Amino acid sequence: MTGTSATQPSHFVAHPDGARYEADDLTHAAAGAITTASAERPTLTEPIRKGRIVVGVDGSEPSLRALAQAVSLASSLNTTVQIVTTWKYFAAYADISISEWSPEKDATEIMNDAIGRQFGAKLPGWVSSSSIEGNAAQRLIDASDGAEMLVVGSRGHGGVVGLLLGSVSSACAEKAHCPVLVVH
Repeated sequence: MTGTSATQPSHFVAHPDGARYEADDLTHAAAGAITTASAERPTLTEPIRKGRIVVGVDGSEPSLRALAQAVSLASSLNTTVQIVTTWKYFAAYADISISEWSPEKDATEIMNDAIGRQFGAKLPGWVSSSSIEGNAAQRLIDASDGAEMLVVGSRGHGGVVGLLLGSVSSACAEKAHCPVLVVH
């Protein structure tokens, strides 16, 4: 390898388990130069993740499919995933005397349930999540700024039954700052 030293890998080699090996480690491993517990397998490095895929989750089946698709895409493209759930406290709710009810808590529980269904007990380090107050479409459009892709379900828990494309996914498809994938 012209122009590279033995301490600086010239490139990475992908492995089916999603990890990457430094190419020079593979060369040294073949030559028997690695002095690790397993000389047959070089040291793994965390996959290099560049970019971000944003996914909107509201607990509906289409949003859960959108989450699964975003994770699949992020794994293939070595990007991070940002899960966004939104909530809104309507003034009309002030008349309801339920002191224990919190739309923020409900949204966070919905998000955590979706995360648990997708990942189990351990959230990968390349996934972040947030529960944000505000209009779902506007918050997702805001989050799409600088993202590689925005992924949303075709219909959520709101709107008129029977619509093929919900108002949030429609607004995101029209106004997002990046490509939008609408999952049916």
